[in-house]
Amino acid sequence: MTHSRRRWAALAVLLAAEAMNLLDATIVQVAGPAIHAGLPGPAADVPWFSAAYTLPFAAFLVTGGRLGDVFGRARVFKLGVAGFVLASLACAMAPDAALLIGARAVQGAAAALIVPQTIGLIRALFDGGELAKALGSIGPVMGLSAVTGPLLGGLLTQAVSWRAVFLVNVPLGLAVLFAARLLREDRAATRPRLDVTGTLLVAAGAGLLVHPLIDPAGPNPALLAAGAALVAVFGFQQRRAAAPLVEPSLFTHRGFPAALAGSLLFFAVMTGLMQVVPMQLQLGLGADVRTAGLTLLPLSAGLAVSSSFAGARLVPKFGSRVMFGGLALLTAGILAALGLGPGAYPWALALCGLGMGTFTVPFFTAALERVRPHETGSAAGLLNAVQQLGGTLGVALLGGLYLGTGTATAALGLAAALAVAAAVAVVPLSSRRGR
Repeated sequence: MTHSRRRWAALAVLLAAEAMNLLDATIVQVAGPAIHAGLPGPAADVPWFSAAYTLPFAAFLVTGGRLGDVFGRARVFKLGVAGFVLASLACAMAPDAALLIGARAVQGAAAALIVPQTIGLIRALFDGGELAKALGSIGPVMGLSAVTGPLLGGLLTQAVSWRAVFLVNVPLGLAVLFAARLLREDRAATRPRLDVTGTLLVAAGAGLLVHPLIDPAGPNPALLAAGAALVAVFGFQQRRAAAPLVEPSLFTHRGFPAALAGSLLFFAVMTGLMQVVPMQLQLGLGADVRTAGLTLLPLSAGLAVSSSFAGARLVPKFGSRVMFGGLALLTAGILAALGLGPGAYPWALALCGLGMGTFTVPFFTAALERVRPHETGSAAGLLNAVQQLGGTLGVALLGGLYLGTGTATAALGLAAALAVAAAVAVVPLSSRRGR
């Protein structure tokens, strides 16, 4: 194999691993109610099938990136893929919900080792115009994964079993591991230190905040207070840590905190919707899992199409103002679903997807425009982590509301309110003064 062909083959390996992680998240959102039907346990377990994955993913994402800097990105990537395959096998063989949730947490931690290595390994393989082309290939692959995930989850669960949605990771992951020898080892020029204390504080704090939100009986104030206290301690610890997880200078201008708030709120809406709709259709209306997957397909397709169009046409012409158009479309879609009910879900969710894709491209562009070169790695890792944490909170809040009320009305109403709050949060990103 020529050197050039080897590099593009190595890129395909990295993209396959990224797609595997996204597919796993969206497949399980559709299959969750079917998993609950096949395993003993309360309905409150259903949101945890997703949250148990995204929570450790968020908590360990920045540390996963640091481990690649220290021990080598290709080595940590392979370790993460191996852990992901083993955890997927454990999920497929789980005899009860508790063990499945535990295996999902291991999957999330393994994903936190895989995903942060991708950009660094691509940079080690390519430069110049080829680098831009290689990085540009990530978006379409992620869009395709988002489109196929719900459909694949429905079809596999309907045709085989919910266990197949985890088993599909095993041959894919083994193929990635086999082909990973194409990757060139890469590590940071200066070996960074690991912030173990900060990692444990943020993981424990996020867990204590999320856990009571999923409880159908209502949040436990003591656990919420303990989680908030740990997050506050984490903030103080980061200001004094010798090697903090988060670059402190990121918070010296308004733009980046606004980006974090917007990311948290937006991804809470996006992931929460993709959790509540399959739950309502299957648990509340008795639909099969294939129908639930097909119902989410317009959302995923709208997201893929609009993100491409926004990047090519809208953002170059209108800049960051496109964000507000995207959030307006998202809110309109949620209100249509709320007012017209499940019969309107296909086109209402398509509208939501169009809004999501229209928002994400200008949002991430504006968020990272305001970051100085030495802050880029920390900023990208933190944005990714907050994205996953937002998804976890969305599953907890919207899924918990649905389980607590038995209808999607309150959950959809909260989703619309969070979308409006996201629009308010990102206002500083639309102004040069937000720098």
